[in-house]
Amino acid sequence: MLKVKPLESKDYELIKEAEEVIEKNYRYGRHHIGSAVRTKNGNVFAAVHVEANVGRITVCGEAMAIGKSISEGDHEFDTIVAVAHPHPHEEIENCWVVAPCGMCRELISDYGSDTDVIISYKNELVKCNVMELLPEKYTSDVE
Repeated sequence: MLKVKPLESKDYELIKEAEEVIEKNYRYGRHHIGSAVRTKNGNVFAAVHVEANVGRITVCGEAMAIGKSISEGDHEFDTIVAVAHPHPHEEIENCWVVAPCGMCRELISDYGSDTDVIISYKNELVKCNVMELLPEKYTSDVE
């Protein structure tokens, strides 16, 4: 069973940052995921995913937010979230929280195995440690 923690007000603020970045930059077929990462220093970095015509070279929003944070010299992460923006043909009005894909789970854990991830779990927004989402993580470390 997943070990989850309730969200704090700062977590809702982080979700809002992810929503704002994708609402500002949404483009059908280009950008529909926004992500925000809060560092241990309390700084927030938000970014959108970058979609490509060849799907496997698309860069996820979480990777973009982490890269933005690292590029600004902030390397220690506290919490990360991603949200999806509805497409024009969908009968949905608001963004919603999405769980990170497998590659993002690997990336987040590579750069901070103690990072929390905000997800929807059993119809409730919660946060959990990224390692809860990635049991038996691949590593090149020799024990």
